[in-house]
Amino acid sequence: MTTHRYQPLDCDLHDYLEIACMHAYPLRVELVDGSDFQAQAQALTTRTAPSKEEFLTLRSAEGEHDIRLDQLLAITPLSERALFGRVELGNAVCGI
Repeated sequence: MTTHRYQPLDCDLHDYLEIACMHAYPLRVELVDGSDFQAQAQALTTRTAPSKEEFLTLRSAEGEHDIRLDQLLAITPLSERALFGRVELGNAVCGI
């Protein structure tokens, strides 16, 4: 869990997360701290906490994980029929 002030993800990049969740894509998830999910993690949903922080919920063999969106560096769908490839999300903040 991070203690840094939340920085909203660039609004245009939310579409990729929503598509991944709608199709329940297994994803490779890279985080800004250099770690990643090497195992397949299925995208479930996005949610906004009362604090206005936004999260991507993933399911992996270890259970469900909530990742704050500003901690995502990149996502790569592992499905052959995915509608997009690797998307870099890190350092792309919403201009609102």
